[in-house]
Amino acid sequence: MAKIKYAQIGVGHAHATKLATYRNSADYEVVGIAEPDAGLRESAQKRDPYRDLKWMTIEQVLNTPGLQVVGVETRVRDLLDVAEKCVAAGLHIHLDKPAGQSFPQFKRIMTAAESKHLTVQMGYMYRYNPAVVMLRNFLRKGWLGEPFEVHTVMSKVVNLATRKQLAEYPGGIMFELGCHITDLVIGMLGRPTSVTPFKQHVVGDDTLVDNMLAVLGYPKAIATVKSSANEVDGFARRHFVLCGTEGTFHIQPLDNPSVRVALSKPRGPYKQGYQDITLPKYTRYVDDAKDLARIIRHEKESDFSYQHDVDVQETILRACGLPLE
Repeated sequence: MAKIKYAQIGVGHAHATKLATYRNSADYEVVGIAEPDAGLRESAQKRDPYRDLKWMTIEQVLNTPGLQVVGVETRVRDLLDVAEKCVAAGLHIHLDKPAGQSFPQFKRIMTAAESKHLTVQMGYMYRYNPAVVMLRNFLRKGWLGEPFEVHTVMSKVVNLATRKQLAEYPGGIMFELGCHITDLVIGMLGRPTSVTPFKQHVVGDDTLVDNMLAVLGYPKAIATVKSSANEVDGFARRHFVLCGTEGTFHIQPLDNPSVRVALSKPRGPYKQGYQDITLPKYTRYVDDAKDLARIIRHEKESDFSYQHDVDVQETILRACGLPLE
């Protein structure tokens, strides 16, 4: 099977090194990379996974013969402008998060992509986490009953240099980190009827909004999304808990997933009451890349609709207390 031609624009995103996943995949041929910032480009050329790649301008990338998909990995402030150019050029994209601060521009990109039957795969890194996949399967089978509560936390300690970078964005740590778990909440419960943000600056002399909570309201459920830039060993406490009328599903930690589930009665191979479920080691982005390849080859439809991604972006901005205009 012919490899999918892939290129990346940008190295300024915190997750831009995921390019290694595509270079190591049997599904892709990485044909080149672009970074218009000379300083970022010079630094990246000396490091894996950018070493020995063909460096191009953005225009050269977009006009590469046979190119099918572009990974958009610029600084956050440039993501939407580059994504819009890629979609206009008729290319599928993997768009890293958060998807900028302009909701109208994001909607415009998604509308154009849908009209051209182009995939926009968002870079939310827990979508293919085996525990999250298992939770979706439990919900699909009805094993947890009617969901009525979600509680999720994603925090860490952000160093001083990164704090200054993140302070550029008024959405704060919810914008940077909370977006990942907001994506999961919308995937489980859909678009909320209300979003109430709570914002604090706790540490340091910068302006980063570093302690944030959003309460998402639904007709029959309440979800809380919490994110902080100050939590010691925060990776260990990152979790996603969904409570339904027939069971509770608790994932913790998210990055090396472990599951504890309680069921009102036996379901499939699982017993009544609490039990621990062991899962395989999770490596970020590998399953995302595999799924994107299957979508591009028309072997399946995306599991995440254009409307889902619009709902996620709207909710993130509301959770940050940012305008939608």
